[in-house]
Amino acid sequence: MKNLRFGAVGLGRLGLQHAENLATRISGASLKAICALEDNLLDECQKKWNVETYKNFEDMVKKASLDAVLISSPSHLHCEQIEKALEAGLHVFCEKPLGTTIEECQKAEVALARYPDKIFMLGFMRRFDPSYREIKQRIDAGEIGRPILLRCYGQDGIHAIDGYLKFAAHSGGQFLDMAIHDIDLARWLIGSEPQQVWAIGDAYAYSEVKQYNDGDNCSAMMKCEDGTMIFIFVGRTAPHGYNVETEIIGTKGTLRVASVPQKNFIEILDSQGVRKECSQDFLERFEQAYVNEVEEFVRCIQEKRQPDIHIKDGTKTTAIAYACKESFETGKLVNIQL
Repeated sequence: MKNLRFGAVGLGRLGLQHAENLATRISGASLKAICALEDNLLDECQKKWNVETYKNFEDMVKKASLDAVLISSPSHLHCEQIEKALEAGLHVFCEKPLGTTIEECQKAEVALARYPDKIFMLGFMRRFDPSYREIKQRIDAGEIGRPILLRCYGQDGIHAIDGYLKFAAHSGGQFLDMAIHDIDLARWLIGSEPQQVWAIGDAYAYSEVKQYNDGDNCSAMMKCEDGTMIFIFVGRTAPHGYNVETEIIGTKGTLRVASVPQKNFIEILDSQGVRKECSQDFLERFEQAYVNEVEEFVRCIQEKRQPDIHIKDGTKTTAIAYACKESFETGKLVNIQL
């Protein structure tokens, strides 16, 4: 079977990683074209991978001979680009979030409904991390009984703060940009929709984000329809590096992922004592998951089946994230409407 021809849009940190994976690591796929605004990055990619380069997304999806497109552009462009790619007859893989407003997400749903033969997948890569896949299997098998509480911590290293501040104005805020992974994880692992949320936080270290009604460290407590509790904390100022930690407490046991953040199993003994080092960013921690999710997308196209992650998962996680933001801004308990 021939490799699927991909176009990729967006060459930020994750966009570059996706492009490199398509060019070198994804079975059944090849990178044929890329689209970005930065001339230097386009030139580098063209020389490295011998791909067509475009500065206009519509030109790429219409002129390049593609089978699929991978969207890693700024979040507010996602839904518009999804629709244009579908209209051009392409399958679509889109990074999270689906959109930055509920209206955008619903418009993308309508667009996808017009093309039932096209495969669409959203990039919630934690579902493809080996550790999370295993705890999902254990929960579904009833090993911990009935889930009572899901606790999620997500922290970016302080060394990455400049990137956060640069995009804070149009990121959608902590809950849409960062906690959305935990929101999706909660819905997937628990199998029940969040019903109510109370969110708090502040701009503890970087007061400039207050102008966007946002905080650099935020948390949310949710109640699901089946009574399960969810606690989410997301922060941008961790001195030790990047870590994602998850705990699921059930009536018969508890499951934990990365309760002590570390990049590998090495212990370092030196003049500073004994320590373990942490992953420094999401690309390092979830390197294999980013490959696994796109390989699943390729298999879905080849086998003509829809993935388990649906476009409505994107709309619902966006709605939940905005309910968190509303609670954060108002200080009130918010009922979630899905």
